[in-house]
Amino acid sequence: MGKKRIAWSDRFLNLALVAAGLLAILLLYAFGTRVLAPRVDPHREADVPELVGEIIQVEVRNGCGVADLAGIATQFLRRSGFDVVETGNYERTDVQFSKVVDRIGDIESAMKVARMMGIPEQRVEQEVREDFFLDASVIIGHDYKSLRPFRE
Repeated sequence: MGKKRIAWSDRFLNLALVAAGLLAILLLYAFGTRVLAPRVDPHREADVPELVGEIIQVEVRNGCGVADLAGIATQFLRRSGFDVVETGNYERTDVQFSKVVDRIGDIESAMKVARMMGIPEQRVEQEVREDFFLDASVIIGHDYKSLRPFRE
């Protein structure tokens, strides 16, 4: 018995089927991320005259002492369209649960930040400070592994 030769048309058909399969996988992935990942608009709802621009401005503070968490969260928020104006360590390193603190009395902007980070809305607090010129503070706690920037 001789070897069976594969015709060029069969090779082309096989290649087309593989390409169509890869395209279908890519489209399913894109659809899944669009449906499962929340889309949060990084713009303020209210016009606050003291603040510059319409993008929500936040600071990110590491409250658990694990190295580089604030930097990772900063990059995540910036890729999501938020303006992170300051990053660093929090005054304590024993914060158990991450939270978002509203700094200007615009709770909806703080809620948008919390939704993007994956922080439950019950952990959004208000602490209006006249000396802060930003919308919200993100304080990362020991539960950081459950937050979106550290799951991806």
